[in-house]
Amino acid sequence: MFKIIEKRQLSADVFYFKVEAPNIARNRKAGQFVLVQLNLDYGERVPLTIADANAEEGWVVLVFQAVGATTYKLSLLNVGDEIGAILGPLGNPSIVEKQDKPVVIMGGGIGVAPCYPIVQAHKEIGNKVIVIIGARTKDLLIFVDEMKAIADDVIIMTDDGSAGRKGVITVPLDEMCKSQTPPAEVIAIGPPIMMKFACKTTEPYKIPTTVSLNTIMIDGTGMCGGCRVSVGGETKFVCVDGPEFDGHKVDFDNMMMRMKAFKPQETEAFHKCKMQAQADALAK
Repeated sequence: MFKIIEKRQLSADVFYFKVEAPNIARNRKAGQFVLVQLNLDYGERVPLTIADANAEEGWVVLVFQAVGATTYKLSLLNVGDEIGAILGPLGNPSIVEKQDKPVVIMGGGIGVAPCYPIVQAHKEIGNKVIVIIGARTKDLLIFVDEMKAIADDVIIMTDDGSAGRKGVITVPLDEMCKSQTPPAEVIAIGPPIMMKFACKTTEPYKIPTTVSLNTIMIDGTGMCGGCRVSVGGETKFVCVDGPEFDGHKVDFDNMMMRMKAFKPQETEAFHKCKMQAQADALAK
């Protein structure tokens, strides 16, 4: 069992959990993820990227959005409660190499949280890191202070202009690609459509662009095939071949279509879960 030792609500439906997990904390590397199962005996497994960790103190940070039945149930837990199972670290770590030019790391929405350990890893080897954070509005921005504490520069973009610059996250990226010192590489994490257009922005400039994918996942071992994606015309499995891939080779349209496969069932389960939780609260 994995005890929750800190809980914070970062925005309307985004939560920050610090969880006791000493073995995972000791072994995890930037870019890796875990599978979370609320109950040992039943329930789905949810892939969550490790947003931070401390090997000495034995904890990891999980940041998630309550958009489905399981993540909603997870959001109802409090400090002192225990999570049934956390499996990991899984997936391949980020490839972090010394660069002569800036590394741009961009996160959209909740995708900012898994960018954090990657920024840490690049700063540890001496790279200059520029972080671009995007959200629909200022109330949905997360990890801004954490990024400002370690990155060389942080650019904030909001769709409505309520914080930072008004516009989409690819605007400053395109400006940097056109500049006299374009990025050595770009790492993008966020909604699939955001990652797709980040890759379209960098492709004409031939700037290496890595994306971290979070697809439908069941067992995390590559056996179920649920997380398969097409990369460069080849079938890859996000759980064992990823989660990071060359963004210029990912078939985002096919991936987005597959991610909608169970949307009606997910929506129905989510609403039933919320209604049950509300009924339980009234019963008390």
